Amino acid sequence: MSTPIVDGASVPAADRASSIVRSNRALDFLALTKPRLNLLVLVTTLAGLYLASPAGVAFALAANTLMGTALVAGGAAALNQVWERETDRRMRRTSRRPLPRGRLGVTEGTWFGVLLSVAGLTELVLWTTPAAAIVAAATLISYVLVYTPLKTRTSLATLVGAVPGALPPVIGWAAATGDITLPAIVLFGIVFLWQMPHFLAIAWMYKDDYARAGVPLLPVVEPDGRRTGRQALLYTAALWPVSLLPASVGLAGPTYSAVATCLGIVFFWLSAVFARDRTADSARQVFLFSITYLPLLLGALVADRFWI
Repeated sequence: MSTPIVDGASVPAADRASSIVRSNRALDFLALTKPRLNLLVLVTTLAGLYLASPAGVAFALAANTLMGTALVAGGAAALNQVWERETDRRMRRTSRRPLPRGRLGVTEGTWFGVLLSVAGLTELVLWTTPAAAIVAAATLISYVLVYTPLKTRTSLATLVGAVPGALPPVIGWAAATGDITLPAIVLFGIVFLWQMPHFLAIAWMYKDDYARAGVPLLPVVEPDGRRTGRQALLYTAALWPVSLLPASVGLAGPTYSAVATCLGIVFFWLSAVFARDRTADSARQVFLFSITYLPLLLGALVADRFWI
């Protein structure tokens, strides 16, 4: 059998196989960081950074804030997957991840997560502000050491997990100002409340998967879904007035408030349908709109902030 020719030179089959293995391992390590999920982390961090300094952000500060946050978020995701590898193995939608499949080992995943986290926190301390690093550290600790172990113990873990999920815009704000003020808390409140109907819709869509894995989310604990739908509706109702607070703290004007009101009406209506019907389709509609809602809301806030 002849070996292939690349740029005039033959490449042995063993070398090609080794190259493929290295490429696959690199992709597996990348998968540990949950890049698609953490893209939203960076979007909210950037929003917080800009909203704190609408006149402009130095490129170096923005780059270091985003890179440091990405490293911490990736490290937290890797450590989360190390902790949940057995649970992931029992769930269809997560069973093909690198650790459940055995493509990466526990030691590899742990060291990878630790190194990313340390590198990210170091970058934030040295090149942004101590306040940003402290918020990022709180995000890491609450996600890995509080939320992750609670997931297999109580349905309240969803509420706990919304805390680290809502901290990225505060990281951006703290990086720009070196402080955490009322507008940063408002941003935290918006993202915190947004996560609840988003997560509850996911939990309902995959309730059988979570039940198989022994994760006691609300739809697993109470299969009729009444509390799941009711809570999704209540959190969406609470999100609506909180989403209007930026105008009260000097972050936005009437244009943003109009957009937030329209988005809030649609979100509330979809959640009401879900609370009434409690079907996979109605949950999927809440989920799909939720991933549209937050970018649109933050985009309107950033745009309106520019013109204030």
